[in-house]
Amino acid sequence: MLKSIFYKEENEKIRCTLCPHSCLIREGDVGVCGVRGNVKGELIALNYGKLVAVHNDPIEKKPLFHFLPGSSSLSIATMGCNLFCLNCQNYSISQLRAESANDKIYGEYYSPEDIADIALKNGSQSISYTYTEPTIFSDYALDIMRLSRNRGINLSHIFVTNGYMSDALIDSLTGLLDAANIDLKSYSDEFYKKNCGAGLGPVLNTIKRFYKLGIHVEITTLLIPTLNDSDKELRQIAEFIASVNPDIPWHISRYHPDYKLDISPTPAGSIERAREIGIKAGLKFVYSGNIWGDEGENTFCPNCKKLLVKRIGFSVLENNVKASSCKFCKTKIYGRFTE
Repeated sequence: MLKSIFYKEENEKIRCTLCPHSCLIREGDVGVCGVRGNVKGELIALNYGKLVAVHNDPIEKKPLFHFLPGSSSLSIATMGCNLFCLNCQNYSISQLRAESANDKIYGEYYSPEDIADIALKNGSQSISYTYTEPTIFSDYALDIMRLSRNRGINLSHIFVTNGYMSDALIDSLTGLLDAANIDLKSYSDEFYKKNCGAGLGPVLNTIKRFYKLGIHVEITTLLIPTLNDSDKELRQIAEFIASVNPDIPWHISRYHPDYKLDISPTPAGSIERAREIGIKAGLKFVYSGNIWGDEGENTFCPNCKKLLVKRIGFSVLENNVKASSCKFCKTKIYGRFTE
């Protein structure tokens, strides 16, 4: 447990300022994330360092296709989340919440030093804060980032996030966070309210601010039949991304039934239709997700159209990006690429 910096006192209660829920928490209670509680008038990150997952993953699994492709990323998570998505595929840990500040927080404790050491020992080039929502364990993530910077440890730091965070957190991440894959689940505020218990606006704000701050950004949309897969909504998502920068990669992932949502899996044809809409909207890099062996997994030069990065699943088979440029025509390619 650690006292959080993301709060202010208000009428003998504590107002959490970490995400747009802005929970007003009474003594002994927790916020909607179930891992931040009022303990004797202080906001405590109850989940600090209590990890429920520590794995070394291919960075393509995040998914990040334009940031250190072919590298491995130490991936960590605590229990809890600030959203309540009906289709959550990690619900066994993300929807695990304490009901009071005195409840047990599951996980094994790792210090920030432990995580940096494990990443270096495993040959990871980055640390990903993922699986659940990093916003709700960002006090811990920030300490790991600061430790790495202060010690000169050559590790990149990545958020795989729903984007539902406050400006206060975004400000704190400035200069520390290197990359993010942000879920843009829908372009409908009604979808966010009904399916996630949140709102669209803060997510759009996070995407715009991250990009403006120089954080590498990629976007993921899980395509759910009948809920967010209309041509109109897909155009809205694609046009929004293009308005920030058409170089930003858009990953369109295939849904399969999980948790509380029982809808048939996304047809492969719907993914291809969405990719075509994205490309027509001016996006240069649109990818299909959860369909292995599809051409939509590969990166092509937006100028000469030649194959730059060939992938199958989470494996990189060929990389023709040199010094972040197309090997064939020298066009600059968005991202950070290894040789």
